[in-house]
Amino acid sequence: MKIAIAGTGYVGLSNAIILAQHNQVVAVDLIKEKVDLINNKKSPIIDKEIEEYLSSKMLSLRATTNGNEAYQDADIVIISTPTNYDSEKNFFDTSSVESVIKQVISVNKNVHIVIKSTIPVGYTKSIVEKFKFKNIYFSPEFLREGKALYDNLYPSRIVVGVPEKAKDHLDFANSFAQLLLQGAIKKDVSIHIIGASEAESTKLFANTFLALRVAFFNELDTYSETKNLNTKDIIDCVCADPRIGSFYNNPSFGYGGYCLPKDTKQLKANFQNVPENLISAIVESNRTRKNFIANQIDEKIGHNKNKIIGVYRLTMKSGSDNYRQSAIQGIMKRLEEKGYRLIIYEPTFKEENFFNHKIVNDIDEFKRESGIIIANRFNKDLNDVADKVYTRDLFKRD
Repeated sequence: MKIAIAGTGYVGLSNAIILAQHNQVVAVDLIKEKVDLINNKKSPIIDKEIEEYLSSKMLSLRATTNGNEAYQDADIVIISTPTNYDSEKNFFDTSSVESVIKQVISVNKNVHIVIKSTIPVGYTKSIVEKFKFKNIYFSPEFLREGKALYDNLYPSRIVVGVPEKAKDHLDFANSFAQLLLQGAIKKDVSIHIIGASEAESTKLFANTFLALRVAFFNELDTYSETKNLNTKDIIDCVCADPRIGSFYNNPSFGYGGYCLPKDTKQLKANFQNVPENLISAIVESNRTRKNFIANQIDEKIGHNKNKIIGVYRLTMKSGSDNYRQSAIQGIMKRLEEKGYRLIIYEPTFKEENFFNHKIVNDIDEFKRESGIIIANRFNKDLNDVADKVYTRDLFKRD
């Protein structure tokens, strides 16, 4: 099977590796540096497993910047380009997806197109109608940052959404699901072939529920801090109930990353004219949490604007290079508005400044210069200065 994949981020590259074990795969990206790295069996993103597979596995995988070449003889094209949330339009920016679809069908009328980028509910059906091209499907991803390949090797479920439940669509959806399963290590995986709009909804509701869980434990922590209670003791006892479980319960500065902020806002937008309270509350809860954290730091410093605040890592999680929508950036913005000077330790960032904040990537110098250090997630690097670290990382894990 000849497969082309547009986009080489976490989703695109992990899918490329899964599928290139048994198929001919061409990864397409506009950035030549990323293409060169892949062709030299090096990962353009931080993910240890992706790096290991690229360097050691016999994969039928190459990369190119020439989309037409990759698409014209492909049996399947997978689209995994970015769909950032447009806060002015209150919708995902799907222009990159549409651009690829337009390019693909201009050179290949017999291809099946599978969208893996996150999209609004109803988008697949609307794009089928817009381009008068029926073979467009949606297959959501359920990946964690820094664990993208692992989550494809051990999938929780495989979902493929069809624009309509005609036999040819259902046959392809099942065969595509089997291709994903073929490349996985875990074989006992549930497969769900459903409508495209239901698949789009599944993605948004799943991530919004995860955001809800993060927001719940963050509000529990806010209450405990305000009332001078032991948050960890309360969480341990609450989570001893097997219906709740002791996972995804570690307080943080707020939910962030590639998916949760934009997916919650998109779902809220999709609820237009539909009665709801909870979805809006999840989005608002994250803003409230960031305000609370920034105020707590301000109180801890004693409103001393001469004290330098050190920001330990911009990334959301360990093993990730993603700064986009990281919760700590929301805290930084609020502290900047309060008049504080900030410095940043982020070894994956190679520039001298990040939005006019100085980067100090000598860890010892960073600790010396910082009057207080804020860390969304604690690290042993900070053990010797733990007394001046502010974090809500109670369980020392993501």
